[in-house]
Amino acid sequence: MALKITEECINCGACEPECPNHAIYEGGIEWSVADGTTVTGSYVLLDGSVVDASARLTPLSSDTYYIVPNKCTECQGFHEEPQCSSVCPVDCCVLDPEHQEVIDALIARKEALHA
Repeated sequence: MALKITEECINCGACEPECPNHAIYEGGIEWSVADGTTVTGSYVLLDGSVVDASARLTPLSSDTYYIVPNKCTECQGFHEEPQCSSVCPVDCCVLDPEHQEVIDALIARKEALHA
């Protein structure tokens, strides 16, 4: 399951540098698959659409930090627990029930993002 940042976010930014996949962005900032990863060329998103890894995509939030589910691995393969959750002072980095995934899928995503 990917994580998400709830509306309780106070925009402190503590989570952003902790993400090994660069899946966390400040509100209003466009994201790309290539940011902080080794991905180049085409990449298949969770919804099946294909994007250029370096393409700048629409922010998922304009007001608060957000986590891109297509890049979130819950820190599988990097850490014992999601680092965003461990540093968040208001506990707003939580599991996203809309993006439920098994550990094998999260590890596969980690391998795809960091080949």
